[in-house]
Amino acid sequence: MRDGKPNKRKTPAKTASAERPAVVRRADAARMPGSSVHASLANEIGLRIVRGDYPPGTILPNEAKWSETFDVSRSAVREAIKMLMAKSLLASRPKIGSWVEPKERWNLLDRDVLAWYATSPDREVFLKTVQEFRHIIEPEATAFAAMRRTDEQMAEISRACREMGAAATLQERTRADTRFHLAILRASGNDLLVPLGVLIESAFDHLFAYTTRELDDLQHAQKLHEAIERSIRLQRPDAARNAVRKLLANTDSVIKSR
Repeated sequence: MRDGKPNKRKTPAKTASAERPAVVRRADAARMPGSSVHASLANEIGLRIVRGDYPPGTILPNEAKWSETFDVSRSAVREAIKMLMAKSLLASRPKIGSWVEPKERWNLLDRDVLAWYATSPDREVFLKTVQEFRHIIEPEATAFAAMRRTDEQMAEISRACREMGAAATLQERTRADTRFHLAILRASGNDLLVPLGVLIESAFDHLFAYTTRELDDLQHAQKLHEAIERSIRLQRPDAARNAVRKLLANTDSVIKSR
């Protein structure tokens, strides 16, 4: 995330990768259901940036080249570039064009950027980074939830926990698991923690797809979630903190075993 306005930076020079002709699919082939042309184009370019096709500092093809490559209008290209600039992946200047910003400037809490990051060649690194982040945030957030949760928030946490245990498919379980953790963040009473739910929500889908857990492990994980739910319900912050740490340690072991 960015701290204030950056100092003026030198305009990046063209790199060798910028000179290479882009090998891309037509935009209509990459089109996501229900998305606009410019959103699909932003998705295609954004994915290529995050996975390293266009390293930081690369000046991207110009508007005319993108339009020709993807067979889309120039206005769609402009809107796609604006979307990527809003996510801090790109910067632009008249007569120079758009270039890829340094990775540390990327908005990694953006849902799209997270999705691109999670499908990049560094997916395993991404998942480990997410786990480190969870170790930093979730134990204390859960302890706060145990102290501050309302009856309505507790009901939401408990319902999500029950739905996890009753889920018929891994997808249903993952959705309930995500709701469980998001509900805890909301119950913490700290408004700054709520936006971090985007990271939790995006990461869980990829985390579970990566680990492909067996039935025995899912049953063990369910018991760990129930321990968290019980500690919050009984308003025992220390127990809640420790219960989350046990859950995270279990997830760490599953990732390492894959």
